[in-house]
Amino acid sequence: MDIKVCKFGGSSVKDPSQIKKVFNIVKDDKKRRVVVVSAPGRDETYDEKITDHLLNLATNGNHFFEQKVHINPKQSYDVIINKFKKLCDDLKIEKTSILKDLKADLDNKNLSGVKKEAFFLSRGEHYNAKIINEYFKISGLNSKLKLPEDFKFILNENFCDGRIERESYKNIESSFSFKEDEIYIVPGFYGVTKNNEIAVMSRGGSDLTGGEIAYALDADLYENWTDTNGVYEVDPRIINDANVIPRLTFKEIRLLSSKGFNVFHFNAMLNCKKSKIPINIRNTNNPLDKGTMILNERVPMEDLVGIAKLDNMASIHIQKNMLGDEIGFTAELLRIFEEYHVNTYHYPTDKDDIAILVDQEDLKGNINNLRRQIEKRLKTNRITVTYNLSIITLVGIGLKENAFALVDAITALKDNNITFEMFDMSPSKISFHIGVSQNIADAALKTLHKKLIKGK
Repeated sequence: MDIKVCKFGGSSVKDPSQIKKVFNIVKDDKKRRVVVVSAPGRDETYDEKITDHLLNLATNGNHFFEQKVHINPKQSYDVIINKFKKLCDDLKIEKTSILKDLKADLDNKNLSGVKKEAFFLSRGEHYNAKIINEYFKISGLNSKLKLPEDFKFILNENFCDGRIERESYKNIESSFSFKEDEIYIVPGFYGVTKNNEIAVMSRGGSDLTGGEIAYALDADLYENWTDTNGVYEVDPRIINDANVIPRLTFKEIRLLSSKGFNVFHFNAMLNCKKSKIPINIRNTNNPLDKGTMILNERVPMEDLVGIAKLDNMASIHIQKNMLGDEIGFTAELLRIFEEYHVNTYHYPTDKDDIAILVDQEDLKGNINNLRRQIEKRLKTNRITVTYNLSIITLVGIGLKENAFALVDAITALKDNNITFEMFDMSPSKISFHIGVSQNIADAALKTLHKKLIKGK
């Protein structure tokens, strides 16, 4: 069947004017038959996301307390109720039953711990989908609400970081019948366990919902609508004349996403890539723009398509004589990082040295014990930690055939007196990483963009 699955993020459904834009986008293309929606994002009235207020309520205020935000559970409760009440009023939706059900859910005393957190977290998408579906119906579209609990979008029992179970694909395929001109409205982010308990995926999980539904239905296209025109060749907040990249491969966007390009949850791409379903990232506020198309392959017209910058990194440099010959050294080292819940990025190594790149936020409260365990269990000679690094990653499938781009990058930095702490090429040879001090990272980014992209 010739269909498009569309996902609209929090900024696209944050208020009535945005929801009306979504309606027009869906109405304008009859192939848009599945619409996955997020919880309302931030707007001019509410500084914090509704999802964060829901988590704050579920944790009795601890969520905002840990962020040093002074919002108590009662205040979060009021924000949630008022937000959905205003959406109903402004869209002229009958609100009595919606608000009654919402209040009953928020007053639920039968849940605790992670099950309570998952249930509360899911309510933003749940009720926003109900409201959007009602608005679509009164505005003339033949829309039908499809709740994950009804079509059995099954997740495992890791309640706040659920992973989809394979049976979900058959459930989706059999539940979405597409009668006549029917359009399905689906809340993203959450599903149910085999015991019919609510579970959620990781934050940004609405992307995952959309990607999995597109895969299950073998859609012709998965559209991901957000508040940006697509994937830019470099951060437009730093370089205001940056251009949108028209075409990217799945490999390229995954490399860019892992290094700070956060327009899309890259796990959502896995099954789309597997089935060669293109993904189109587009702007709800500029629907005429074609956005960025993510494909399995493209003609490598450009050596380099994008430059990402990942800030607040730290490098942990470990020295031990002949560590490269010690079987199990790296495995044990990574096990120690795992024990302290510190995510590792990549680890350049040689005979006597290995460097581990981490998010320095993960080291807070951990670095002393982490260092102690490494020294104790691996008998290292020296450990040096360098903080406040930025990792600049240059990505493009054409780099594999043009090693001179590396020379151009190093020369450009040298000519502008920009020193770097680290240089590493990926095994695939389609990206390389340059580590610089964070205080000169923007200057390095501008230099590389000017020389390697604008200069072409």
